[in-house]
Amino acid sequence: MKISVLGSINMDMTVKVDRIPLKGETLRGESISYIPGGKGANQAVAMARLGAEVEMFGCVGKDANGEILIKNLNQNGVVTKNIKRVEGVYTGIATITVGENDNAIVVVAGANEKVDCDYIDMIKEDLLNSELVVLQHEIPLETVKYAIDICYEKGVKILLNPAPAYALNEELIKKVTYITPNEHEAKIIFGGNNKLEDLLRKYKEKLIVTLGEKGVVCCLSDGNILQVPCRKSNVVDTTGAGDTLNGALAAQIAEGVSLKKALRFANIAAGMSVEKFGAQDGMPCRAEVEKEFK
Repeated sequence: MKISVLGSINMDMTVKVDRIPLKGETLRGESISYIPGGKGANQAVAMARLGAEVEMFGCVGKDANGEILIKNLNQNGVVTKNIKRVEGVYTGIATITVGENDNAIVVVAGANEKVDCDYIDMIKEDLLNSELVVLQHEIPLETVKYAIDICYEKGVKILLNPAPAYALNEELIKKVTYITPNEHEAKIIFGGNNKLEDLLRKYKEKLIVTLGEKGVVCCLSDGNILQVPCRKSNVVDTTGAGDTLNGALAAQIAEGVSLKKALRFANIAAGMSVEKFGAQDGMPCRAEVEKEFK
């Protein structure tokens, strides 16, 4: 089953420090690295490493970073023929500060803002030639909604990882097959007065909430709440853990496995990803995850 990923493609500028700096504080960094990233690209790489057939859709600038990022996707087995290189716009970049087993991230969208509805019309045929389309919120929200509409009309399954989070209307939520916020994002999307358990029961096997160190939770079709605990890991860098989980979940869904098994597999992959530095560099291959899964 082919998976299409429509989303951001960034270069991550990652700085390692002893701890995340306070407001107005200057700290001495240990090192700086330039690492391929962007939530869309990260999730595509995670899927490809786990054996999925994946195509990436998005935009980069006509600059050195754009060339590097497309080459990196190709090397990881991701199809890139529909990625648009935009003249006069720089490739998206994220500045990531890593310290104390956590991170703080600032994203500058750049060419990701050019992933507009006109671009969707241009690549629509190839986008819809898949069983599952995966989206995030690092491209314009108008584009995300437009892509969801056309996928829904054609009966293509949709996985929405709503990060960064915005309030979403009920109509859009009904159209997506799966929505995967973390706890903080769920409060923004659904309102802070709703109890998580009530939301999970309302959106059975649709709403999947990541809980950080507590793992991931959803409500199965039989009404039982399933919480998959976090894998015990030697944490080096948490950047990309959520993207690994989403990518692994999508790869498992594409294979038609049960949601329960897919979440167990995805949680293991995410737990393994934090044991190496860098979002994509830490993503495990299928054999590594299957070995632990057994």
